Amino acid sequence: MNEEKIKSLMEKIRRGEVTDEEAISILKILPYENIGFACIDHHRPIRTGQPEVIYSEGKTDQQVKEIAEKLSGNNSVVMATRASGELFLFLKPFFREITYNSLGRVIIIGEIPRPVTDRRILVITAGTTDIPVAEEAAITAEVMGSPVDRLFDVGIAGVHRILSKIDLLQKANVIVAVAGMEGALPSFVAGLVSRPVIAVPTSVGYGANFGGVSALLTMINSCAPGVSTVNIDNGFGAGYLAAIINRG
Repeated sequence: MNEEKIKSLMEKIRRGEVTDEEAISILKILPYENIGFACIDHHRPIRTGQPEVIYSEGKTDQQVKEIAEKLSGNNSVVMATRASGELFLFLKPFFREITYNSLGRVIIIGEIPRPVTDRRILVITAGTTDIPVAEEAAITAEVMGSPVDRLFDVGIAGVHRILSKIDLLQKANVIVAVAGMEGALPSFVAGLVSRPVIAVPTSVGYGANFGGVSALLTMINSCAPGVSTVNIDNGFGAGYLAAIINRG
């Protein structure tokens, strides 16, 4: 249950206005609700401050719909990652407020909350082909209440591009650097700023890139301090981590 609903429930309890039926109904879904094919964690916002997120790949459209309906009843916003356009069209008739970011492959049910901080996250990419992973990171951070700036296609193959944006880099509180190929961008950026850099390797590259493994190895072997690395193509994980850091 989100914070507003918890406060409302506590007020009703204090006033003695919760019936036995209401209490049983609430207890049924705490800490999780078993709907047969999934156990939905309604306690996650209480523990972590953020609702459960739906990973859409591998689920049927109907399964995503049922999970989303349960989550949207207790949370102000629901996010479904790795979502297709076909899934969005399937879900659209069932939810009053639903949007789809086709680049990041993210469905948002409800309204993205206002930022809870003035500190900003900067999401950058080495190339244009890295943008889908970067968008997943950016949207995740926005849903978690952080303002996000985007800076795309500034890889070190043309280093003058990113050097011309040095002021933007140094103003960011957290930087998410997304790169495929050899994955050198995060190390370069970390040498220019005093803020944490979250490195995201992507599967973009030719054969010896090994589906992102070469970029991953470069990033976890970074000689620049202040770099942490998430898994290949894990924009969601990077955005989540960046938002936690940014909230301070």
